[in-house]
Amino acid sequence: MDHGGSLGRARALFPFAPEPFVDLSTGINPHSYPFFQLPATALTRLPEAARLAELTGIAAAAYDAPSAAYVVAAPGTQILLPRVAAMVKPGRAAVLGPTYAEHARAAKLAGHGVAEVADFDALADFDLAIVVNPNNPDGRVVPRGRLLDLAGRLNAKGGLLVVDEAFMDVGPRAESLAGDAGQGGVVVLRSFGKFFGLAGVRLGFALTDTATAARLTGDFGPWAVSGPALEYGIAALADHGWQEAMRERLAGEAARLDALLSRFSVPVAGGTPLFRFIDFAGAPGLFRALGESGVLLRHFTERPTVLRAGLPACQDEWLRLETALAGWAHSRHDQAEEARS
Repeated sequence: MDHGGSLGRARALFPFAPEPFVDLSTGINPHSYPFFQLPATALTRLPEAARLAELTGIAAAAYDAPSAAYVVAAPGTQILLPRVAAMVKPGRAAVLGPTYAEHARAAKLAGHGVAEVADFDALADFDLAIVVNPNNPDGRVVPRGRLLDLAGRLNAKGGLLVVDEAFMDVGPRAESLAGDAGQGGVVVLRSFGKFFGLAGVRLGFALTDTATAARLTGDFGPWAVSGPALEYGIAALADHGWQEAMRERLAGEAARLDALLSRFSVPVAGGTPLFRFIDFAGAPGLFRALGESGVLLRHFTERPTVLRAGLPACQDEWLRLETALAGWAHSRHDQAEEARS
């Protein structure tokens, strides 16, 4: 399954494209948290339980969870998906879509029959409901009040609401359910690598009631989070100054990307400050033209008019994107002229 970010797949699709690719196919921050010298013990010793406790305490404060007892640290949220789905006995699961495809796959692995629904209210009829908030790839946000109401209805019948807040670091934080994780019937997932630009660290969190958190932590056993991941998580989640400055920077760059796309008549229909959502009839041609120029967007086979564009990492990448867009627009103009003649 293609999730973007695969340069091997990009080379297979566009074997004659100039390299290096400008990879805009992910929603990962291109401006990573600063690298620093790890203590040797992060690599030479097994991770200490006290260091994990420090991380979960800092994560609880960063995400507004009641305390560390409500936080589960894991080697990425991806590994949490089937484990969280298995918190509910096999039944009927629904994913509010279209969205990130791994949630449906994980629910199936946990034994559920899975449906994708477009109507939020329909989620209450299922045993397991999954909402990505803000949504990937269109940036849709479901208000916190509606989510809390759904969680209460599901909890009353032994069901579970899973809210994937992978992009909430750059979303409307007032709509986050992280602070409500203790009420029962809710699991909130938070990704570390996307906002901090450190996807390879493989670190993520589940925020939930203390009993569920203890069960998930016990399932992982000791040393689930690597020493380097602990060090980066502790440093980055506690660095509030960097976080606020980065949110402001990303908002500015998202506006810059919107303006650039608009210059070439590419409509932006939504997104978050980490990615922009494009939906128009010319999407297949744009994806192909930019790919052949070495600029990779995220396309969706099942939704051919949809593209997602991440942020360029530097001025050279901005210039390459602008040049590729200009080439596509010129070619499109020439094709229109030929059709008229």
